Amino acid sequence: MPTENWVVIAIYLGFGLIELVRSNLLRKAEQSRDDAIVETVSTLLLFTVTQPLIIVAVNRLGLSLFPAWQGALAGLRWYVALPLFLVCEDMMQYWWHRASHSVGWLYNLHRAHHNARYMSVRLTYRNNIIYYVLMPSLWFAAALIYLGLGWFYAGYLVVKMLVIIGAHSDVAWDAPLYRIGWLAPVMWLVERTISTPATHHAHHGRHLSDPAVHYKGNFGNLLFLWDVLFGTARITRHYPQSYGVENLPDATLGQQLLWPIFPENRDPDLRIEGAVTRTPGAAA
Repeated sequence: MPTENWVVIAIYLGFGLIELVRSNLLRKAEQSRDDAIVETVSTLLLFTVTQPLIIVAVNRLGLSLFPAWQGALAGLRWYVALPLFLVCEDMMQYWWHRASHSVGWLYNLHRAHHNARYMSVRLTYRNNIIYYVLMPSLWFAAALIYLGLGWFYAGYLVVKMLVIIGAHSDVAWDAPLYRIGWLAPVMWLVERTISTPATHHAHHGRHLSDPAVHYKGNFGNLLFLWDVLFGTARITRHYPQSYGVENLPDATLGQQLLWPIFPENRDPDLRIEGAVTRTPGAAA
């Protein structure tokens, strides 16, 4: 396993230890029997199977079709490599995430991430297995690695996952900083630049009537700036009263991990208010 993955795991375990001490990592409020299984399976498969296979597949495809391009960008300066990753990887993930809340069949692939009725580092990689296989940003990142930017990706991944894991934790690191008066200008900039617990928790809030909930936006992963630029941002500095998605029917373990192999049995006229703009499961 690459060194950067071990660092990401260390970050994950570090936030997990904080949750273990402060908010009971292993027994969350409203946790179901299937939650831990979905989180464990999806996380392990992403790290050990999906992402490595995508990198191998892109490398072989590149060697077959574009052999002269291997390592072509290896000499780029970091300040040139950074915008390439921010646009081709992080912004692409923003649009993929946004599409997952706009297109019915994509939401069915993403719904496992919102099925949990709590926030935790455990949710960071919680998704349908097929959702990650199709995620464009993973393929774009693999292409940039093939082009010779693997050296930069290692550090970029560590920073990105530090932000994302921290944004999912139910131990909100930003809350005490909002109360420090002289930090107000700094926090104003931070919360408009990267994802924070306050902005990302809003995306996971259960009830649209809750002023702190904004599951129709706040799609950013590393950069919250994409939400600011593309009009999907809401910043309240408050946290939802509950998590999940209102009016979302229960899903089986199989449906959460491997829809559409395990299809849902549900009323075709059901609409999930705000979660998607079309009937989940309907043709886009």
